[in-house]
Formats: sequence, C-alpha cells, structure tokens
Amino acid sequence: MLDVLAHRVYRHLYLAQVIALIGTGLTTVALALLAHDLAEGQAGVVLGTALAIKMVAYVGIAPLVGAYASRLPRRTLLVSLDLLRAAVVCALPFVTEVWQIYVLIFLLNACSAGFTPVFQATIPDILEDEEQYTRALSLSRLAYDLENLLSPMVAAALLIVMGFDVLFVLNALAFVISAALVISVTLPAPLALEEAPSVWRRVTRGMRIYLKTPRLRGLLALNLAVSAAGAMQIVNTVVLVRSVLGLGEKEVALAFAAAGGGSMLVALLLPKALDRIPERPVMLLGGVMMALSLCLGWLGPSFAGLAGLWLLLGAGASLVMTPSGRLLKRSCQPEDRPALFAAQFSLSHSCWLVTYPLAGWLGVNLGLTGTFALLGTIALAATALTALIWHKSDLRTLEHEHAAITHTHLHYHDEHHQHEHEGWEGPEPHRHSHHHYRGSHRHVFVIDDHHSQWPSQHKLR
Repeated sequence: MLDVLAHRVYRHLYLAQVIALIGTGLTTVALALLAHDLAEGQAGVVLGTALAIKMVAYVGIAPLVGAYASRLPRRTLLVSLDLLRAAVVCALPFVTEVWQIYVLIFLLNACSAGFTPVFQATIPDILEDEEQYTRALSLSRLAYDLENLLSPMVAAALLIVMGFDVLFVLNALAFVISAALVISVTLPAPLALEEAPSVWRRVTRGMRIYLKTPRLRGLLALNLAVSAAGAMQIVNTVVLVRSVLGLGEKEVALAFAAAGGGSMLVALLLPKALDRIPERPVMLLGGVMMALSLCLGWLGPSFAGLAGLWLLLGAGASLVMTPSGRLLKRSCQPEDRPALFAAQFSLSHSCWLVTYPLAGWLGVNLGLTGTFALLGTIALAATALTALIWHKSDLRTLEHEHAAITHTHLHYHDEHHQHEHEGWEGPEPHRHSHHHYRGSHRHVFVIDDHHSQWPSQHKLR
C-alpha cells in the first residue's frame, strides 16, 4: 500500500492531509475544554450545538464550492482555505462568549467543506491508475482512523505541560504546514466545464449527477447506514460504558479504539480484495455487518462484547466508506469530479445531521436497547434498499439512444462531436452551434450534458 507514496505529488498531499487531521484532532479536545470553561454544566449542550453547526456548514457550503471549484486554480483554492482555517483557529483562544464559538465553528467548517471535496477530487486526477487510487483511498481511511485513535492521546500528553489554548495554536500551525505542502507541488488544472445557464444549475450539478446514477443512489442509502451505526457508537459509547456498565474513562477510550481498530484492519486488507471483487458485494457486506452489530446490541453485552460489536461496526463502516471514491470517479466526467465529490460530502453529512440528534434523543427517551433496535433497523433497511436500487450487473458500458438535437456548448471533438467546421470556431474546447443526429450506441455511460437520464435498457459492449 505504501508504494503509492513514491508518487511525489500524492505524497505531499497525503502528508498535508495527515498533518491537518492531527491538528483538527487537537482542536476537538481543546474545544471541549473551552466549552467547559465558558458553560460548565452546559458544556454538553454547547458541544452538541457546535456539532450541529458543523454539519449544517458541511451540507450547505460544499455544493456551493463544488459548483465553482472547476473555475479556480486548485492549488490557490486549497492553500487559501488552509490559511483561512489557520486564522479561524487562532481566534478561538480569545473567545469569551458561547455565541462566538458557534460563529467560529461555522467559519472553520465552511472552509473544511470547501477544502475536503476539492482535495478528494484532485487525487484521482493525480493517480489515474485504478490500483494506485484504491491504495490511496485506503491510506486516507487509515489517516482518519489513526487521527481518531492518536489525537486524544497526543492532546492528553501535551496538556500535562501546557494550557489547552496552545492546542489551538498548534492546529493553526498544522494548517500552515499543510498549505506549505500543497504549495510545494504542481496540481493538474481542472478541466474546462461548460457554463450552466443559471447559478442554481451550477450549484445542483453534482447533486443531479449523483441522484440520477443508480450506484450512487445505493451509496447514499449506505451512507445512511454508516451514519446510523456511527451515531450510535459516537453518541452513546460513553453512556453505555460509564452509566450502564459502571466502568471508567479508560474503558471509554478502549471502546472507541475498538471501532477505529476494526476500520483500520479493513483499510489495510481492502486494496487486495478490491483487485478481485467488485465494490457492490463488499459494500453490501459492510452494511450487513453494521446492522448486525447494532442488532446484537439488544442483548446488553458486557464490555468485552461491546468492544467486539464496535470492532465489527468499524470494520463494516470501512467496507462502505473506503471504496466510495472509486464509485464517484467511475460515475462522472473528469471535469465534473469537484461537483460530484462535493455532492457526496454534502449528502453523506446530511445523513449524520439526522442521525446524530436522533441517537442522542432516542438514548434519553427510548432507552439504549430501543435505540439499538431502531438504529439497527435503519441500517438494515438502508442496506436492503441499496441491494434493490444498485443492480448487481452494474455495467459501465451501456447501450442507449440519443434524440436529435441542435445546441451550443463548450466541447471537445470526442465520440459525441464529429461535425464539420468553417474555420472560425477556434481551438478545442470551443463553443458553437452543432447538431446531433438521432441514434443508438454503446460506451462508458455517465450522467453529463449529453446523457441526462440513466437508460432503462442496457447491454455490455
């Protein structure tokens, strides 16, 4: 897996991702301490509200950035967002009111909602080989899991010798180092994208591609399963360990580590498996594993049993999340990747926006057994829905018909554009009125300007 780090551009971007993640993990701990200083007994309410604001920023901002990302230099955009995040984090130590936390958290995560999808959409342009890209996805998954495991421990060690305000400064420094690593490489320019007739169509372009592609509608259902399982684990682990089992903080950390360990194990093994097995059965297995872990939670497990369930849950989540980049890359034209990755970012976090408060509310009002039952049912139903809407013969090459049409848009002379010119049209890509004759043909099919609907009948070339 580490062979992919021999690619200099990817290596620098991966290091930028890892360093920024570590810094963000430090801020997570420092923010909890800051909330306690300002609100004391209401710190949980403050953190819960901040988490909801984070999700709102993710859901609302990502499509806006995705709509215009292809028109901006990637390196400039990524560096600017990193530096903006550094500036916002530097302001956190000076907060004196709770509302100021909310404003800064929104700004911080608005920048992240722009940075992350553009960063993710850049990687397949750098690593065009499918095997290399798969290994990069697994490395990215490992980075997230290691951050979840190590950042709290690093923060705890640092807090022995310094105040929590310094953690914000260290996070700002991490963002600056991340920006420097991005500056140190040359990124491929985004491909030219035809201007949509309205701002609304630009903003919704990625969403329309996503929701019209069967395999991505299946991915959205699996995102709901991941969020249902993850919300149960993240929100209610401390209640299960401290209140139900009567154990201490060490056991809380070990329970979280079990979920991270399951996810890391799968991330290490998955690249080899995906060389031989299609994504669909792998991801459906992940959904079943998450649903099973929640259903078994009805039995009221001991701590060892809970750790085993969280290990299973983390492994299932990784089986779904790690290959998702491959589906996105396969489901759009290269110039549409920023918009489509932004749509995935926004839609997946919409699921978390629902399941986070649901897990907390159910835990208080329905009891943990009922919460396991309901969230397990959601995860199972979402997995079953995926199996229905994502057909097992998920062919890339489809036979489809085109109606006759005359229109004007920016285009290259690809298989859809074989027409005469008068000499004034200029170099490709260029824009002029041209005619498409009615016809039927087969090729790798994605939703784009010439294919607005998924064909109902298709055959392999």
